[in-house]
Amino acid sequence: MTTARQVKRLYNPLIDVEGVLFTMYDGRLNLTNQVVENTKAFFPKKVYSNVIPRNVRLSEAPSFGRPILYYDSTSKGSLAYEAVAEEFLDMNPEFRR
Repeated sequence: MTTARQVKRLYNPLIDVEGVLFTMYDGRLNLTNQVVENTKAFFPKKVYSNVIPRNVRLSEAPSFGRPILYYDSTSKGSLAYEAVAEEFLDMNPEFRR
């Protein structure tokens, strides 16, 4: 947030945080749940409801030089990114074609 505030102050007063997306999410971990709760308290209306889980296929895709949607479009990680994209578009309909 320090960097975002500095960029806003120095370069672009119109810039703002669009949202917070949790990646490498593992809801079984206490630390994960604590971070989620703290983040929701700090950004009450900016946290995406969808999360990107820890997923082997997501880790493999860059090694093969492919985006996850091409590497394995049916993996949990790929489906999660599609859900986040839909959530973003629902919140920002001006970006829909």
